[in-house]
Amino acid sequence: MSMLEIKNFTKVYPNGKVAVKDLSLTVSSGDIFGFIGHNGAGKTTLIRSVVGVLDFEQGEITIDGHSVKTDPIRAKEVTAYIPDNPELYDYLTGVQYLNFIGDMYRVPGPVRVELIQKYAGALELTGDLGGLISSYSHGMKQKLALISALIHSPRLMVLDEPFVGLDPKAVHTLKEIMKELCRQGSAIFFSSHVLDVVEKLCNKIAIIKNGVLVACGETDRVRGDVSLEDVFLELIDNEQV
Repeated sequence: MSMLEIKNFTKVYPNGKVAVKDLSLTVSSGDIFGFIGHNGAGKTTLIRSVVGVLDFEQGEITIDGHSVKTDPIRAKEVTAYIPDNPELYDYLTGVQYLNFIGDMYRVPGPVRVELIQKYAGALELTGDLGGLISSYSHGMKQKLALISALIHSPRLMVLDEPFVGLDPKAVHTLKEIMKELCRQGSAIFFSSHVLDVVEKLCNKIAIIKNGVLVACGETDRVRGDVSLEDVFLELIDNEQV
């Protein structure tokens, strides 16, 4: 089942810069889909358009069958988005913030408590949930953002550099959580510069260069007989897009 469908997406900024050009890809239920490219390649532009933060003029994006343009509320109801630098409410405590998110997504009380306990325990943040977010380190804020994304059981998770700022144990825990979600039928679409993690974790990958998709498909097929790093560097160094 298609969870994220991007068809002929193009984003042109007011200054005339073409950030992404005629990009199409599909993320299906159960996919952990890695999206890689050099700085400025268009990764964040696409991700922000997928989650409705950035408007676009050309192409179509649907999430679980709902258009992000014509049915944005339904699309967002089933989506969780974590940017590369989550902006949280500093003057709430961690648990207040999680309850705020739970209220927005209408997560029933018992389910909310169970999932907060589950994911805060897994990410070792339980003891800090009573503290103000302003006192949190970057890594703690990243963990809180992850928990807030997980407590409404999203059908699609969209993550921009999710492993940045996390300690090695939390990285391992997050990877296991991602696998569990996808076994349950959700899908994950994320960008990362950590190529060895992408190579080992993702069943599908896409590589973007200068706004154009230069490779897309099952990880083993895209990688071939070499490492993902070798493929990536060859594609990025090649001047012929």
